[in-house]
Amino acid sequence: MPALATVLAVVALVAAAAPAPAAAQSVRVRDLVTVERDVPVRLMGYGIVVGLDGTGDRAMGTHGSPQTVRSVTNLLRRFGIEIPTEMLRTRNVAAVLVTAEASPYLRPGGRFDVSVASLGDAMSLRGGMLWSTPLMTGPGAAPVATAQGAVVLSEGAAVRNQYTVETSARIPAGGLLEVGGGTPAFEGPTRLLLRQPDIATAVRMAEAINRELGGDVATVEDPGSVLLQPDAAEPLAVFMGRVSDVRLEPDRAARVVIDARDGTVVAGADMTLGAAVVSHGTVTLAIGGTTDGQVPGSVRVPTGTSVQDVAIALHAVAATPTAIASIFRSLQQVGALTAEVVVR
Repeated sequence: MPALATVLAVVALVAAAAPAPAAAQSVRVRDLVTVERDVPVRLMGYGIVVGLDGTGDRAMGTHGSPQTVRSVTNLLRRFGIEIPTEMLRTRNVAAVLVTAEASPYLRPGGRFDVSVASLGDAMSLRGGMLWSTPLMTGPGAAPVATAQGAVVLSEGAAVRNQYTVETSARIPAGGLLEVGGGTPAFEGPTRLLLRQPDIATAVRMAEAINRELGGDVATVEDPGSVLLQPDAAEPLAVFMGRVSDVRLEPDRAARVVIDARDGTVVAGADMTLGAAVVSHGTVTLAIGGTTDGQVPGSVRVPTGTSVQDVAIALHAVAATPTAIASIFRSLQQVGALTAEVVVR
């Protein structure tokens, strides 16, 4: 475990090398909102992943995962091959649920990403391929798309004593829309819905749009909605293109996001911590006070230290991801951190 001097040296070097806070970053309207009529189409289906290396559903005849056996039987029957159910061994096959979201403006022939998740007792989907699977908008609905292709597992950071889930995966561009579902009407007044509702950002957005396009085409309805009234003489597509490129400086929410699986901490550069002491397991974090009486596994930093520097110090003493999340939540509860803490 690193010595106290090493931990303090790391914190001091990072603090000295950190750049001065930069001016607020301007972003485009399109990066902050979704258009009211642009509701994605959710698709779902049931399929099988084949080509696994003995990590599929543990099904043998009618034992284990019978739905996988029946699916393979039905698949082979389509090709004129009849095999008794009790003779099938499906360790290279896994039954999966397939889900996806497609743009409402996607036309037949358009592609989209799909996700698959094991339905049986498969150990891993690594190396598998999704067999052609019909996708529909709901149970009993007619298929409107198909999905197939090689599955890709998310490769997270390796964490000691952390179990890696390999029973869910993605297929980039694995979905193919085959039947048009009717695109939304692209006309009339339009609402911009903020992905993160905030009244200050909504007001800044309306002001920026009115300043750029002239007149009062944008009106704030509530913290999550800005109503647009386009000029009837201008095509709506041209108007929306101009609106989407308008730039503004959104109001930044005070938020710290922590990944409890790998210990990643994301926060604004200007977030600092007040005086507090948090003890979690073998790790103790003291903010403020003297540096006397330190013991291995403890971290002491001055008041006003940034969230990033504290995160670096906790990583330096080998604090676990769950410990880091608990410590920052405790700092928020005692008032040493005046920001929302989101653990995912």
